[in-house]
Order: sequence, then structure tokens, then C-alpha cells
Amino acid sequence: MSAPPDGRPGRPRRHLLYVAIGFPPAAKSSTYRLRETANQMCAAGWDVTVVTIARDSWELEAGIDPTLLDGVDPRVRVIELPLRRADLETDLRRFPEARAVDPAGWVKRLRVRNQESFPEPAFGAWRQALERAAVDLHRTRPVDLTLVTSTPYVTLSAAWALWKEHQVPYAVDFRDGWSVDVVGTKVAFGPDSPEGRWERKVLDEAVSLWVVNDAIAEHYRTRYPHLADRVSVVRNGYDAGSVPDVTARQASQRPLTFGYLGVISSPAGHLRTLLDAWREARASEPLLADARFEVRGHSGFGAERGGGQKIELLRQAEKAGVHFGGPVKKAEVAGVYSGWDALVLLVIGGRYMTSGKVYEYAATGLPIVSAHAVDHDASHVLDGHPLWTGACGLDRKKLVEGFAHAARLAIATGPEQRLAAQHHARRHERSALMAAGARDLTARMDRRTVLCGGTTS
Repeated sequence: MSAPPDGRPGRPRRHLLYVAIGFPPAAKSSTYRLRETANQMCAAGWDVTVVTIARDSWELEAGIDPTLLDGVDPRVRVIELPLRRADLETDLRRFPEARAVDPAGWVKRLRVRNQESFPEPAFGAWRQALERAAVDLHRTRPVDLTLVTSTPYVTLSAAWALWKEHQVPYAVDFRDGWSVDVVGTKVAFGPDSPEGRWERKVLDEAVSLWVVNDAIAEHYRTRYPHLADRVSVVRNGYDAGSVPDVTARQASQRPLTFGYLGVISSPAGHLRTLLDAWREARASEPLLADARFEVRGHSGFGAERGGGQKIELLRQAEKAGVHFGGPVKKAEVAGVYSGWDALVLLVIGGRYMTSGKVYEYAATGLPIVSAHAVDHDASHVLDGHPLWTGACGLDRKKLVEGFAHAARLAIATGPEQRLAAQHHARRHERSALMAAGARDLTARMDRRTVLCGGTTS
């Protein structure tokens, strides 16, 4: 019998089933949160089994980054299910005849069929495999708690199946939520829709519900008042290993290099506005006359990876010093930031959207130009940051001013100011945030065990 993390003799480590589609080495923005959640649940005294999909499936979507595996706690057990999105297949030899004849119609019919199992067009057909994997795992080694994270939302069915068949308690990490449209800043679906009925019944029995910011928490506390005390804000954050050392970095010198790192998910129109502002800033601000703007990260999914309209816009801007360099491995992130003088935060959405990258940006100690809605949760994260130029929406004139302001900050900022900027961001260090979430969830389970007379059910 092993001891809990605090060293007290007692019960064996409890078993957590963590359904986390997107776990390393998947090269997704959510991967870092998933990895740290598993690690911190291990640290909180749980034996963690992760259920995800096979890594070759990620090659169809966002790709993989093997360096992400280096940071996974070796105690974490990972089960990869042979699930893949047929609609992302690019090998024509694998196409059924119906798809070859009518590609768009085939995808449309596929999404209808997927929703016959679960109301999610791209992933609904995964329900049976996820439920079977959860139940089979429980038979092999009993599960004390299931934690599911979305997207996809079909992961909820695995937790529900174990609850219905074996009364295994579960928690949900909704991150951006389901019934809230974080991009359109509106309710995504009504309570009587198939999605609404699924969300309500699953959340009614959940031990805890995690979301990434206060606005989404407010949405769920308002929509389900009886669940208000179970809703917890567990923010994303930055990883200490991705932050450059600025203790000896002096003020920047010309030519300056601005950088964007992240998934290029904004609409082409937003990117076009940003690039037009960059061109105008280079023409009007002497400090930017010879500046470079490097764009790094994933662009598009499936067949559109590395191509499409947005990549073409970037290529057309090469004469203005814009360069697209593709994805960056997690292990190389700090080095990339070390080569830049200022950052550009281009992100969609509004008050319900935070963006995982904003925490990392804030922690770099570099000036930040924001190209997002003024009423955006990223604005709350950056409020008070000494090297932030402020939120100006996608107003081209104000973006021009933001680029010029950031250039002046880069030229004038030395180690002391950079360290002050990093200190401002320290409250959002990811391991500390996820450790607090893991402790809270563990404490909720402890209280539940006491109330149930020493059992977890």
C-alpha cells in the first residue's frame, strides 16, 4: 500500500481515467494543458491512465511534435485508440467510390451519419469506441474517477457510460465550453436541442466542471444555477520551459524582428488587415523601415495544412519583410522568442475567448501588439502588463500605432523592464494553475468519499 503525496500512510493511489483526445505528441494548442493536467493529477496522488487516439491519426489533422512527450510524467499510462477522421484523409487511394464521385456530398452525408450516435458532426461516430474503451479499462482495473476534456465533446459519452453502468464519478474540463460560442460570443445551442440535452444530463451528475475563464464560468453558472458551486475557473497558462532568459538581454537594436507564434486560426480578412497595417507602419515609422515580421505555427488542418488563402497572403507580403516559417517544436519555443524583439497577438473571438498563447506572450518579457477585440479575455490577462501596447480591435490605423509603439518599447527596454513584464505574468505559470485544479478536484472527491461512507460511488 503506497502513501499519499504528503507522506501519510493510508489508502492506495486511486485510479483516474483521463479521456484526453489531443494528448502528446499531438501538435495542438490544447496539448500543453492536457499534459500538465495528467502530470498534476499524478502529483496529487492518482494513478493516471490517458485515453487518446493513435498518433498517426494526428498526421491527418495538425501533425505531431515528439518533443512534447519529454514532459509527460513517466507514471502516466497512455492508451491510443485506432480512431481517425475519414473526412481528413488525403490519400485518394483510400477514397470510397462515393467520395471520389461526389466529395462534398460524401462529407455532408458522413457528418449526418456521425450525429446519429452523438450530436457532433466530425466525431459523433467515435462514441461506441470511447465507451467500450472506458468500460473495458474499468473491468481490468477499477476506475475511481473519470476526467474528460473537450473537444471533441463525444468524450462526454465515455464518462456517462461508466457512470450509468458502474456509478464511477466523473468531472468535465470543458475548457472553452460547449453551449457558448466563444468566437461569436453568443449561446451556441438551446437547452432542448440534442446538444443541450446531452450537456444538461452530463453536467447534472458531474463532480466538477472546469472552464478557462470567468466569462465562460458566468455563462454556466447562469445557465445551470444549481451547479454554480461545481464550476471552477482553471485557466490555461505558460510553461516555464518556453520562456526566454532576459536577465542579460539589453535593449533591442535595428533591424527589429516582430513575431507571431501560434495556430493561424483567424479569418483571412483579419490577417489581411494586420498585414496592411504592418506595411503602413514600415512606411511611416523609421524604426520599422527595415523590420522583419516572422510568422510561425500551424496553418490549416488536413489537406489545407501549410497552404490556403492565409499562407498566400503571407507570401504576398514577403516584400514587406513578412516571412512564414511553419510550426515550431515545443522544445524550441524559448529559442524562437529569444530571436524576436516584439510580439503580435492575432486572435479571434471576444470576451469568452482567452487564447492559450497570451500567457506565454506575457511571460516572454517582450513588447506585445494586440490584434483582437477590445472586449477580449486576453485584454484582462494583459491588463497592467508594462510592455503591452493595448487592445485596439482590428482598426488598421490603431494597429499601425501599436506597431510603432512596440518598436519604441523594444528599443528602450532593458533587463529591468523585461523582468518586470515577466513578473506580471508569473501568476499564470501553467504547472501552478493546474496543480491548484488537481488539488481542488481531489478534495471534492475526498469529500464525496466521506459522504458516501468510504466509497467513491
